[in-house]
Amino acid sequence: MFTASRATSASPGKKEYKVLSQKDKWYTGKFDPALLEKALNDYAEMGYRVVCSSTASIQGFTGTREEMIIILERDK
Repeated sequence: MFTASRATSASPGKKEYKVLSQKDKWYTGKFDPALLEKALNDYAEMGYRVVCSSTASIQGFTGTREEMIIILERDK
């Protein structure tokens, strides 16, 4: 489902980050924990690890909604 190239050699001390949210392409509709688990496992296979998760209040036309944000990190 997810494709990305793996780094062949890590640069000492350099990191690469990925930010996931509920608006990402891996969701096709409403939130599904199974899709989140699949996405996290796919990114883990690419060398990413979760370093932080939080929620953000997003202002919209119909009011404020909470959106999940997950920050992933890997050696570059």
